[in-house]
Amino acid sequence: MKQVPIGVSARHIHLSPEHIEALFGAGYELKIMKDLSQPGQYAAEETVAVVGPKGRFDKVRILGPARSKSQLEVSRTDAFALGMKPPVRESGHIEGTPGIKVIGPAGEVELEEGVIVAARHIHFHTEDAAKWGIADKQLLTVRVEGERSLIFEQVVARVSEQFALDMHIDTDEANAAGVKTGDTATILSE
Repeated sequence: MKQVPIGVSARHIHLSPEHIEALFGAGYELKIMKDLSQPGQYAAEETVAVVGPKGRFDKVRILGPARSKSQLEVSRTDAFALGMKPPVRESGHIEGTPGIKVIGPAGEVELEEGVIVAARHIHFHTEDAAKWGIADKQLLTVRVEGERSLIFEQVVARVSEQFALDMHIDTDEANAAGVKTGDTATILSE
């Protein structure tokens, strides 16, 4: 069986170095609160507020390190509360997505684009992908067991030597399936 650990991803934001400075002050560097499942990635101590057309969320966790472009990842439920309809996209694919206001302790920025509902995906280290015959960007079918067992289709395989094996779903998907971080899923097909 091809089993993978599940990581449930709550709303969060990735910021560019320019936006970190605009929100927190010149020369500011994020502080690591805890490491995440992917090597070199971390949840920062810092949070920001995001303001949409109809609502706002305070204390949105920043994930580091800084990225070339800022990006807010929300669930469909979050998007509804904000009054937005962002598309389902792979991380980093933000062209043509809605923007949002981001407020930090030292200032605010208006993102022109960057709000997405993250496409469900599995990070594979190249060795794991090779062992299972899985290619980068391949769409997979994955089953989660439990009281509310569910089959997820169109799960994007993301393969890199920089990745550790982990399936990422958002809070809406996790709630629908009754799963939490640390549970496992089984790849049914490639």
